[in-house]
Amino acid sequence: MRYLRTGVGIAAVALVLTGCSSAASTEGAEVDTSIDPADVTGEISYAIWDVNQQPAMEQLIADFNETYPNVDVSIELTAYAQYFTKLQTQGSSGTLPDVMWMNGPNFQLFASNDLLAPLSPLEEAGLVDTADYPDAMNDIYTLDDTQYGIPKDFDTIAVFYNKAIFERAGVDAPTADWTWDDYRSIAKEITDKLGDEGIFGSGDNYDNQAMVYPSILSNGGSILDEDGESGYDDPASIEGIQFWTDLIADGSMPTPAQNADTSGLQRFLNGQAAMLWSGNWQVSGLLDSPVADDVTVVELPLAPSGERTTVIHGIGNVMSAKAAGDPAAQAFLAYLGSEEAAVTQAELGVANPAFTGTQQAFVDSAPEYNLQIFLDAATDYAVAYPVSKNTSAWNKLEGDLLPEAFSGAQPVEDIAAELADGMNQALAKEK
Repeated sequence: MRYLRTGVGIAAVALVLTGCSSAASTEGAEVDTSIDPADVTGEISYAIWDVNQQPAMEQLIADFNETYPNVDVSIELTAYAQYFTKLQTQGSSGTLPDVMWMNGPNFQLFASNDLLAPLSPLEEAGLVDTADYPDAMNDIYTLDDTQYGIPKDFDTIAVFYNKAIFERAGVDAPTADWTWDDYRSIAKEITDKLGDEGIFGSGDNYDNQAMVYPSILSNGGSILDEDGESGYDDPASIEGIQFWTDLIADGSMPTPAQNADTSGLQRFLNGQAAMLWSGNWQVSGLLDSPVADDVTVVELPLAPSGERTTVIHGIGNVMSAKAAGDPAAQAFLAYLGSEEAAVTQAELGVANPAFTGTQQAFVDSAPEYNLQIFLDAATDYAVAYPVSKNTSAWNKLEGDLLPEAFSGAQPVEDIAAELADGMNQALAKEK
């Protein structure tokens, strides 16, 4: 996704925090709702990583200041590649921003080191109601039954497909009841018919969130099982990986080497791929692409289990523990979680807001794309993006090992066993 997209070929940076604040710093951080907003004063910092969203965040600040005119909110913009490394340094020195964007893979590390403020004071004051957001999104930002993040936006996974390519190949458009077998046969037929033009049936992008996790979870496998151990060596998980390996072996999907040269996403945007598993973060880019008028969306194909499952992820707004008792920071965080802020983001087209009932502007932004599918997925068959206290450690293992399976260099079963073993070693270090 625009905010995560930890592809299997990308090594994540492992974070280690030291000199963390005490959990006691959040005690007694009640919210005084009797204070007149005009009497709330202060300067607070707001850390984000997406320059494309900065104008929208500035608009939210301006709207917030209509009610809280004496609170000065300054944006700290850091590129995603450096964002969490910077937060690590700030966390170790006790200088975290007052309010900041957080993502699932990094959340538990910061929360478990007592660097984030729980939401409970805002909830008890009636300023935030977590029932306004999808349960799976709340789960991402909850640790040990305590929620710290307010979901800002969310994304789920579906299949984008190019109607013009389907028509040229003489292949019927997919429907909601299609299966993995259907996907594989369609991809093969399109590749056989149009491959001489450089067109692949499936242009998928070797992405954990959009590709690997949905296939494994749809088939009844797991990334992290109920005991907090790796699920990669589960036969159902192996079958989920094999689904992609078979597509590559058929010649219906670019190999890892071909994808490194020209990504599957770029092929799809250029009209050189018929289908793409991806998330709603792609919509704005597709609308500006050469295939803008040819694209629509269909649900993920049903796995042999008869089910489909998407991961759900999105940014969470969090408050640092050091700012827990600051009325200005409390008010700003509560505003960011409001319906008004969600609608503003949707209308500006920068995100699919997490606040339930505010996503219609997103759906309306591309009515021909059938974007309601992404919203229905969030409530009907989404599960939280899998994370642990140091997700980046085993994300790196995924990135190192899974391409060996996709390329056919090693059997999927062998890679899955090696990945599960390495992952469990990394998870054991978190305990």
